[in-house]
Amino acid sequence: MEKSSPRMTGGTRGAPVNSSPAVAANAEGEEIEVLESTDVLPVAPEDYDPENSGFISTERFRDLLATHGSELDPHKLEVLLALADGNADGKICYQDFVNLMSNKRSNSFRRAILQGSRQLKGCSLRDEVGLGLSQRLVRHVAYETLPREVDRKWYFDSYTYCPPPLLILAITIAEVAVFMYYGFQLDRLVLQVSSPSFLKSPLPYHPQLRAQAWRYLSYCFMHTGIEHLSLNMAMQLLVGVPLEMVHGALRIGLVYVCGVLAGSLAVSVTDMTAPVVGSSGGVYALVSAHLANVVMNWSGMKCQFKLFRMAMALVCMSVEFGRAVWLRFYPPAFPPCPNPSFVAHLGGVMVGLTLGVVVLQNYEQRLQEQSLFWIFFCVYTLFVLCAVFWNIFAYSLLDVRLPPPP
Repeated sequence: MEKSSPRMTGGTRGAPVNSSPAVAANAEGEEIEVLESTDVLPVAPEDYDPENSGFISTERFRDLLATHGSELDPHKLEVLLALADGNADGKICYQDFVNLMSNKRSNSFRRAILQGSRQLKGCSLRDEVGLGLSQRLVRHVAYETLPREVDRKWYFDSYTYCPPPLLILAITIAEVAVFMYYGFQLDRLVLQVSSPSFLKSPLPYHPQLRAQAWRYLSYCFMHTGIEHLSLNMAMQLLVGVPLEMVHGALRIGLVYVCGVLAGSLAVSVTDMTAPVVGSSGGVYALVSAHLANVVMNWSGMKCQFKLFRMAMALVCMSVEFGRAVWLRFYPPAFPPCPNPSFVAHLGGVMVGLTLGVVVLQNYEQRLQEQSLFWIFFCVYTLFVLCAVFWNIFAYSLLDVRLPPPP
């Protein structure tokens, strides 16, 4: 019987153990699920390397999994076995084991699995039976958004609906509420933009009022009519809610807000006399990022009818964009103020194809550790700064003739 295990470096503490090392230190199956990063993974003397403390040999680790694997969730057992086979250097990091058991993953952990020669041999998540309605929904979302089976199983095991995906729902409800308010106030639901009071709201972006900075974001809550709102709302809910369930409100909110801001700034730079309304900048950022992620991981994406559904998404985007282009060049109801611009759609697409793709490709990874994320974020920040200076100086230098304020 061993009485103690060697002290591990990196701030971990020694602790007495019984004869079963590693997983056997928590022989009760429930206890292993709540390991904290400060707990010690006991290491047998023959597995301890003084120069690399904090590691256990992959051979010993595999033996422990074979002996005590029945106490673990089968999906996590598969990932642990993939982790063991993916380490060519012959040892497993203690912190990687703790990360798995505490539902965290590091970049090294992801690389160890992806570079391993072993494929996950258990049944796919789609073949599992006896699932409840909420579990089937989570499984559906996993196949809609994630290209790797290991990520899908990980997400299925760890998702708890806490916090619930309320961000996109809240934005959609706010847009509907604003639309209904102005619908009753203007006494019209179709082509509200044709009302003389439409642009008098404090929400739309207008070139004469560009000094009111909130308008660069608040314009997304107003729409030109029910046809505009309906298409945006459908794409926003069908794509945005599943993405929020997988990637979280913070990341999806970042992509959405960046798309909205890029949309209004793009209008102020390229279509300088036009106002802008609608959430198309944020919606197109999410949809284009998701479609690009599907194309880049085409063989791994297992969502049903993906080619047909991708074609339908592109058709919806094209119809909405075509409607916006037609409206922009249609004779305005109250000249000389032109109808709202369509350029916000293009600004959203550019955000989705750059910043959005990086966010969606790095599931459960820290964005601040991704160099590509910082490259695109710096490019986006530079664009925002240039657009701000453009709005401050270019209008007067170019002597742009703006429409009168609403």
